[in-house]
Amino acid sequence: MQINVSSLSGLPDAARQIITHAATNKIFVFYGEMGAGKTTLIKELAAALGVSEAVTSPTFSIVNEYVIPSGKVYHFDFYRLKTQSEALDMGYEEYFYSGNYCFIEWPEKIPDLLPAHYTRIAITALSDNQRQLEVENI
Repeated sequence: MQINVSSLSGLPDAARQIITHAATNKIFVFYGEMGAGKTTLIKELAAALGVSEAVTSPTFSIVNEYVIPSGKVYHFDFYRLKTQSEALDMGYEEYFYSGNYCFIEWPEKIPDLLPAHYTRIAITALSDNQRQLEVENI
């Protein structure tokens, strides 16, 4: 599925479409260049799921946890990982296989650790305000 977003005001609708398209998938992986809008999109997805607190990038903490009515949302930023073993050391399996939502930025840092099924979102910046989202269930 392809979604074109022409401004920030289009993100809430895009988030709803992505969640609907994902169906039962709760693992989401985000691909895109630095500054493409991964964290911005994740903020909208979290809001659509019921997160009421401010969603921030877990660049230094690696994972942030948010509470929603149906459980939790985990937001990962693996950009700073040097090796996949760092994700093993932090106990990634407890998060990925918890049945809760997981939003994973920079999944290319942990290619061998991704679960068998997830929703892949590739973000391409077309201009300062326009983004193309390619959404695929794997």
